Amino acid sequence: MRLTVLGCAGSFPGPESPCSAYLVEAAGFRLLVDFGSGSLSTLQRYAGLHSPDAVLLTHLHGDHFLDAALYVVVRRYAPDGPYPPLPVYAPAGAPDRLAAACGPQDGTVEDVYQFYALQPGSFPIGPLTVTVDRVNHPIETYGVRLEHNGRVLCYSSDTAPCEALLQLAQGADVFLCEASYLDGVENPPDLHLTGREAGEAAAKAGVGRLLLTHLVTAWASEAHTVASAAAAYAGPLEVVRPGASYEV
Repeated sequence: MRLTVLGCAGSFPGPESPCSAYLVEAAGFRLLVDFGSGSLSTLQRYAGLHSPDAVLLTHLHGDHFLDAALYVVVRRYAPDGPYPPLPVYAPAGAPDRLAAACGPQDGTVEDVYQFYALQPGSFPIGPLTVTVDRVNHPIETYGVRLEHNGRVLCYSSDTAPCEALLQLAQGADVFLCEASYLDGVENPPDLHLTGREAGEAAAKAGVGRLLLTHLVTAWASEAHTVASAAAAYAGPLEVVRPGASYEV
């Protein structure tokens, strides 16, 4: 598998990055995991406007799904369109939430997307074996484990510490994990991870490599986050950037 980061800013776009969006490629198939604010721009820059074969939305906070609403225009109104419905795996409320984001004049978006409601378990998307489970976030949110040819990529989505995250990440070759908040300050409970908590999860799960994402750089020091994660996890780690690609 190959992971390409399209956006990695936490909670709102940062000065150098759109919000969460990650392209995973395997055997010529491209799965877009999350489609956050601003990432339609970097999709064109680093992959191609029509590159996704399917989309997986981990939850329905704007920084993880809103550009899927803008993508309706791309597929419905293109001069060579409309394009056939694109498979979208998402929480059950996604059709109505996306339609509302597009506006009442557009009505349904089910001419553009074919929706499949997520629930805990494993299923195929193209050549990938996908396992999702509910993680610790205020709304219905899924962490994701992707497997192909014996290799494993885990993505935390947004979560506070929880057992489901450790199970999804167990033995992963690459762990793409959020680290939104700083240690040593009072953070909202059951919302996000700190760098230390991301490092602890990586160590407990025995992952091969930790990639930190979803840093809220307007509020938190990247250097502090990295140092906190490194104090808990002895393996290789780094903070991801838009355009960066990783072989899994």
